[in-house]
Amino acid sequence: MAGVKTYPVTVMFDRLARIAPGLTVPARYRRQDLLPGLVAGLSVAAIALPVGVAYAALAGYHPAAGLYSSILPLVVYALFGSSRQIIIGPDAATCALVAAAAGRLAAGDYDQYVSVSVTLTLFAGLLSVGASFLNLGRLADFLSRPILAGIMNGIALSIALGQLGKILGFTIEAGGIVPRCFELVKKLDQTHLPTLAVGLCSFALLLLSPKLLPRVPAALLTMVLAALAVGLLGLDARGVGIVGEVQAGLPALAFPRISLDALKPLLADAASIALISFTSLMLTARSFAARAGYEVDANRDLAALGAANIAAAIAQGFAVSGADSRTAMNAAAGGRTQAAGLFAAGAIALVLIFLTAPLRYVPQAALGAALVLASWSLVNIRSLLSLWSEDKGEFAISLTATLAVIAVGSIDAILFAVVLSLLRFVHIVARPPCEVLGAVEGVPGFHSIERHPDARTLPGICLLRFNSPLVFFNAAYFKRSVLDTVAAAGAELRWLVFDALPVTSHDFTGRSTMREVDRELSSRGIRIAFAGRQTEITAWLRAKGADEGHPESVRAFPTLQRAVDALQNEHAANIRPTTD
Repeated sequence: MAGVKTYPVTVMFDRLARIAPGLTVPARYRRQDLLPGLVAGLSVAAIALPVGVAYAALAGYHPAAGLYSSILPLVVYALFGSSRQIIIGPDAATCALVAAAAGRLAAGDYDQYVSVSVTLTLFAGLLSVGASFLNLGRLADFLSRPILAGIMNGIALSIALGQLGKILGFTIEAGGIVPRCFELVKKLDQTHLPTLAVGLCSFALLLLSPKLLPRVPAALLTMVLAALAVGLLGLDARGVGIVGEVQAGLPALAFPRISLDALKPLLADAASIALISFTSLMLTARSFAARAGYEVDANRDLAALGAANIAAAIAQGFAVSGADSRTAMNAAAGGRTQAAGLFAAGAIALVLIFLTAPLRYVPQAALGAALVLASWSLVNIRSLLSLWSEDKGEFAISLTATLAVIAVGSIDAILFAVVLSLLRFVHIVARPPCEVLGAVEGVPGFHSIERHPDARTLPGICLLRFNSPLVFFNAAYFKRSVLDTVAAAGAELRWLVFDALPVTSHDFTGRSTMREVDRELSSRGIRIAFAGRQTEITAWLRAKGADEGHPESVRAFPTLQRAVDALQNEHAANIRPTTD
């Protein structure tokens, strides 16, 4: 029809793949991937069932909510995410953040608690989707690994302390790590021995079953045996706490309702949850993608995670992220496409519809034991040891992030970590190394005289490297460093040669400071030359009229070696080199 624009099928397919990669899976699905995908999906579901119930308890929800958060979000990410293997679902850090934020705002009212939690999840999703439109997928790199490790260590400690009460048979009501420690010690005489026995046996099963029965999910085996022990021995009648009735059926889809007055405090908490959830997702997704030989799109995954959290909120669940243990099971079982996630979601949905009755006998102590071990998986001892041996300063930053969680709680600690990251970045860029370079016998090029004690400086020439962009917050430091270097070089100095390659950008303040340095050095009979970025430097000098104002004071060369050769040659002193 005239005037109607048509698109070839391949073009439409490519556009669909960019928006929702999972929708194109059936078109390229191989028959040989079906059985491994089904096995992987069932294996993931076997872990997700007990873990979902446990994380619901950690987040302060009824048990079924953990399964609600493991169905629709899995489907949504499988459609929109770029990772072929990542499994979306509740994770320890995200659940702890939800519990901390919602508990502070709900004031002990369970209905209000659920409403706040669901709203937090919805806001976290909306913020993630909105950030993806601004191409903020780079947020995956925003928190440095030492800072993230420190936060996770603090959250792990908080989770473990919160679950010890379930294992010992009493309730810990205090919030915060330090108050929980005091309450725990104070109530030790209230320990319920049958509950403690169940918790210790659960610990033993969780630790030993991966070695004795590596093909059987440890969490599933532990929960099944613990539930059988409760049912057969009547331990619930002896005071052992159990999950209780789990509501059967799929969740009713609905948007949360909350007063406008509560929106403002929720936004900051939702932003913290979104940041940690996305950073955790990308660490897991990139790790497994690297092993399988493909790339993930951080910005697309930011939008996909946001959509998954919106789906979790609509399904009356709580915030989700990339689940490392379930993703590892997916990869180990042979899952190679997003179909494994869809199979897992289907299996969990069937359990919710038909098999919720056995879940009521799962003891709280077994869930607590599973969560304590899950929190231990958040602690990266190897990373801490590497930090201690390689960089004591980075180790101190990681420890500071952990102490922040202990002192002010996980949500505020994340905001503190964001500020800490900004300060660390500003410190690195504002006070970069300003190195004098020299020649090392037998080694090509020019090298820092601080790192190479045998480096030889050049008579009458000082080679200087400023390892940062030259911008407003380091311009004054740059000027002081240059003048101090010139003073240390002595009266014989005639040329100061800047290595321009590390100066990746400059602003008006930086350029103005460079002109001030040029005038100051010219008054002392010292001339400036640049090595590297010759075309950029020459264009800038001409645009600002610097070479007209000081026709012989500033020169540009393509490399440091060319600059040294030219300046050491008396005949090159009055010859301006051509540009690239």
